Amino acid sequence: MSTPKFITNTTTFNAVATIVWDALVNPEKTKIYMFGCVTVSDWKPGSELIWRGHYEGKDMVFVKGHIVEIVPYQKLVYTVFDPNSTMEDIPANYLTVSYILKEEQGVTTLTVTQGDYSTVADGERRYQESYNGGEGWNPILEAIKKMIEN
Repeated sequence: MSTPKFITNTTTFNAVATIVWDALVNPEKTKIYMFGCVTVSDWKPGSELIWRGHYEGKDMVFVKGHIVEIVPYQKLVYTVFDPNSTMEDIPANYLTVSYILKEEQGVTTLTVTQGDYSTVADGERRYQESYNGGEGWNPILEAIKKMIEN
């Protein structure tokens, strides 16, 4: 049995949880920090979640998955898979991403966890690409922070 492999990053925002939450689920805002991709979903458990953008003049789906759990302003859990990869599109190859928000006195802490890379096809390569030399979600979280606090 493999050792579980997750990437976890945490950032604190000088903003209430409702503002941070909006940045996570509002397509016009995700487009700003997620490489031009907008989220497409009705944000209900079991519903599809698509990250759609443009590449070389074509509209494309870059990431797809499903909403696993959603508690507005507190928790969002969803699966992710790259439909443009050569991996088989089966549930066993999807990773899980969770956002946990905790607000205290107008300051919100967001913890993002992605994995388990040890259970998916090509897991070590996917882990190394996502881990990005220790950065993981930090560049995205910094872009969200900049968008929210400026």
